[in-house]
Amino acid sequence: MVSRLIPVREAILAGAILVLLALVASRFAGFVAPANLANVFNDTAPLIILALGQMVVILTRCIDLSVAANLALTGMTVAMINVAMPGLPIPVIIAVAIALGAVMGAINGLLVWKLSIPPIVVTLGTMTIFRGTIFLISDGKWVNAHEMSAAFTGFPRAAFLGLPVLSWAAIATILVFGVMMARTPLGRSIFAVGGNPHAAVYAGIGVGRTQFLAFVISGALAGLTGYLWVARYAVAYVDIAGGFELEVVAACVIGGISIAGGIGSVGGAVLGAIFLGVVKNALPVVDISPFWQLAISGSAILIAVAFNARAGKARGRIILKSTVAPT
Repeated sequence: MVSRLIPVREAILAGAILVLLALVASRFAGFVAPANLANVFNDTAPLIILALGQMVVILTRCIDLSVAANLALTGMTVAMINVAMPGLPIPVIIAVAIALGAVMGAINGLLVWKLSIPPIVVTLGTMTIFRGTIFLISDGKWVNAHEMSAAFTGFPRAAFLGLPVLSWAAIATILVFGVMMARTPLGRSIFAVGGNPHAAVYAGIGVGRTQFLAFVISGALAGLTGYLWVARYAVAYVDIAGGFELEVVAACVIGGISIAGGIGSVGGAVLGAIFLGVVKNALPVVDISPFWQLAISGSAILIAVAFNARAGKARGRIILKSTVAPT
């Protein structure tokens, strides 16, 4: 039943995106030109990467509200490193960004795993801490384009086979997650923990450990996105990506990732992000007010939540009693 439901969700969402593009094209045909659609995808690439990281967290019945703060702190840190050491190779900077993001994700994961603190409480707290840390290390100052090296800012914009590196980073993330979720023990563990944690325990899967790894993955992707974001826009400051964590969660919900855990797909998360990206880029072109942009996104979220709620009503008979998860 679930395996059939997910493709239906994806098909409906893909159809909604095509209808939206058709409506916009009727007012401004240039929007659906291949070059412009490539630009829309590039604009949406950071959201796609973060949505995939948030997906694995939500699938394990958790949530990570600190991804945007993680992005901002990592972006500010690597920008300051670049100012101090402009000759540092870009691969090293990317490795530092991913490692720093993973450490922040690990902090969230350990607090949830070892102290059993609700994920929403943990990540709200760390979100505030990470934002405050940006102010402490930067003294509230900005890092501007003229202070960054050309290699630092040029890497995400460099074209390869007609697409910027930022877009290729999103495509690579999609492919890696597609394989990980479908073909690896970790992917199967993530679905098992979210679908039925008690059954996962009987299968020998560590629920807390799997949730910890999900937070580490989400944090690592936030760190990578932090560098890509700051380098692309050539600026770093305290409030960078403010409120972006809500867009990330919205992309997952619209894409059919169940907040209750265990139901979702890589394709759904990607389509949810693309839907929001099209709304954000298309509606201003046809002179539609920001209110309607928010209304459309909000309506899509409500419809997705209602769809998830109806899908979750049919539950089987419980045959396994609750037990303590192995650590």
